[in-house]
Amino acid sequence: MSLIDLIAVIWFFSLWVGYTLFAKQRAKVVSCLSFELRRKRNDWMQRMLQRDNKMADVGLISTLERNVTFFASSTLLILAGLLTAMTSSEKLSLMLSNLVPWATYTEGLVQVKLLLLAFVFVFAFFQFTWSLRQYGFCGVLIGAAPDGRDMATEEQQLYANRASKVIDQAGHSFNYGLRSIYFSLSALAWFIDPILFMVAAVVVMLVMKQREFHSKVLKALQEC
Repeated sequence: MSLIDLIAVIWFFSLWVGYTLFAKQRAKVVSCLSFELRRKRNDWMQRMLQRDNKMADVGLISTLERNVTFFASSTLLILAGLLTAMTSSEKLSLMLSNLVPWATYTEGLVQVKLLLLAFVFVFAFFQFTWSLRQYGFCGVLIGAAPDGRDMATEEQQLYANRASKVIDQAGHSFNYGLRSIYFSLSALAWFIDPILFMVAAVVVMLVMKQREFHSKVLKALQEC
């Protein structure tokens, strides 16, 4: 890789890891999607304890699991496509040379770029599957939930808080997987130009920040 390619990769990982840490710390002091959903999940679990029939709660967990399963399956299909593309990296480098004549492509450089995408999607797959398992844990907690009417208020709050924390962790893992997919889109720009790759990573980060901290959905959740 050239120096500008190396800088672009370091820039990419710096923005990815840096934004993750920023969002995690920022959520502790300002209202954001993660903060508001944490409150709603706690309210959900408190109301769940008051219900005799918890099939609706189990159905919601199942719906969340299906959403995560879709993305986990999609990452495997994308990984299969990337591995297939690596076996044809020579043809791919020739095609890219025709599409982007001002750039220089070698078989090794194309393989490195494909490996970067493969790494991102492997990370996303692990996050999605871990999220899926945690939603399963929450389903167990709902199934084992005692009758809230026989519990003291403090016990209800404690159980609801612990159950909602499990759902919250599952949601965080799902967000990490989605964030990986978002950043993988910026990595596609590396096949055109490393400078464009760095710009695309910044754009993706700004889009995620706007949705997490300034979106209309956040305002609606704050008003509920």
